[in-house]
Amino acid sequence: MAQRTADVVIIGGAVMGSSVACHLAQRDDFRGHIIVVEADPVYEICASARSAASIRQQFSTAVNIEISLYGIRFLREIGAALAVDGDRPDIGLQEGGYLFLATPDKAEILQKNHLLQQELGADIALLDTGELRSKFSWLSVSDLEAGCHGLTGEGWFDGYGLMQAFRRKARSLGVEYVSARGTVENNPEAGWSVLLSSGERISTPVLVNCAGASGGTEICAQVGLDVPVVPRKRCVFTFDCKEPLENFPLLIDPTGTYVRPEGPGYICGSAPPADRDPDCTDLDVDYTLFEDHIWPTLAARVPAFEAIRPGAAWAGTYDMNLFDHNAFVGSVPGMEGFFVALGFSGHGLQQAPAVGRGLAELISTGAYQTLDLEPLSIRRLTENAPISEKNVV
Repeated sequence: MAQRTADVVIIGGAVMGSSVACHLAQRDDFRGHIIVVEADPVYEICASARSAASIRQQFSTAVNIEISLYGIRFLREIGAALAVDGDRPDIGLQEGGYLFLATPDKAEILQKNHLLQQELGADIALLDTGELRSKFSWLSVSDLEAGCHGLTGEGWFDGYGLMQAFRRKARSLGVEYVSARGTVENNPEAGWSVLLSSGERISTPVLVNCAGASGGTEICAQVGLDVPVVPRKRCVFTFDCKEPLENFPLLIDPTGTYVRPEGPGYICGSAPPADRDPDCTDLDVDYTLFEDHIWPTLAARVPAFEAIRPGAAWAGTYDMNLFDHNAFVGSVPGMEGFFVALGFSGHGLQQAPAVGRGLAELISTGAYQTLDLEPLSIRRLTENAPISEKNVV
């Protein structure tokens, strides 16, 4: 069996693992060898490649707002930040804004969230029904009390392009990518050992678990850590609408159903009912979800959507954290050199820049240097202290 060493091994090479690798390799105070282990080297089924790929500051908790405030700054400057030999990546960022809508029973929550968002510097407008009707003439507001629209700093982008830009930059900085599955062992004296499906073994003092729901949970189990992170299927549907609708944002209906522009058409989706949301074992599209719920909901909210032409659809996964729908990020108490970035529950792409930077700081210096991500520590699981995030889509 071939054996070698690395200073840092990252399991999972999609957007989160590649962001950690890229940020760490860019640091002046880190000179070690980084190996990224990825079981799906063509990224056919990874969540990063199948996401609807968007970014918002309209959360209800400070840490999530601050993560995305940094994220939008990073995405705006991605061409300079991740350029390789003068080739600047372009992820097609569109700052069309989110539009969260609230019925009277939920308006107070929306207003409270808006105050926090404004306090932290997010550019969000709180609109009453008259203002909604004036700004979005195609919108049905009869059952609404208010809405919040991101004026700047919110929108959508090419998620696969972001992942590949991180990966390409990391490789240009000397990060090694290995196509294999990894099994983890911990030796208190020798550190972490990763046995690859190729038969090779890598020893390392620092192991970062970014392997997503199924792989990441399995790796945690291998070292005696039980995390409530599971894969949940999320379907994305496309359609065309004959009537032009100006100034269309990423609209979030009070039911949680969403829709946004995509080229000349639209994409949309919704979480299925709880009794139809088991752990994901396939990527088959649930077309009945579109026919029975999504289309009728959107047609009631935007009357022009009564007459549409459905198009292609696909399914991906959310790495769902059943504990509180927020990620576990950082070091694991009692496991020296073991770090996690798991359970992003659909927010991984937009949170990858800040989390990658934060873990790079934590690994190289022992502490967060810019944005404090300690609220996302896995300690909250053992302490039974969930984060209450009200804006989960």
